Amino acid sequence: MIHVDPRERNFIIGTTILLLIFGTAVLVSSFAFGFQVPAPVERLDPKLVATPGQSPWGDPVEERVRELAPNKYEVYILAQAWNFQPREIRVPVGSTVTFMVTSKDVQHGFRLDGTNVNMMVLPGEVAKLTATFDEAGTYNFVCHEYCGVGHHTMYGQLIVEP
Repeated sequence: MIHVDPRERNFIIGTTILLLIFGTAVLVSSFAFGFQVPAPVERLDPKLVATPGQSPWGDPVEERVRELAPNKYEVYILAQAWNFQPREIRVPVGSTVTFMVTSKDVQHGFRLDGTNVNMMVLPGEVAKLTATFDEAGTYNFVCHEYCGVGHHTMYGQLIVEP
């Protein structure tokens, strides 16, 4: 039989307990609180993503907020060179909005304040998250991945109207 020092045995037991606690926290947060892990849903050619007719991100900015059904929206946001397009989004209270975000140049971030929408945006990959807005108000979104000298100007607003 192998002899294990009591301190080493206690360390192994403690580490195992911590792993179980962290794993339980991830499961509880994902199922009970609706946390989502964004994963790329589609791959695109970043050179063509903003070309009209090639993808929804090439459509005019005013057509990138699409109502799929009553109070169900899909928003196509293009992140590029210190700018989000569209920069302002308007939906009514009670709307469920699916954000489809991609980049055509460098890595960006997309965080919608006051919600659990927070994702990394990579060139050529489409990141997708959904949120429901039951309260009227203005929700700011920002780029949280440093993307160059104009990074601080990369922001926008989701306005939930009564």
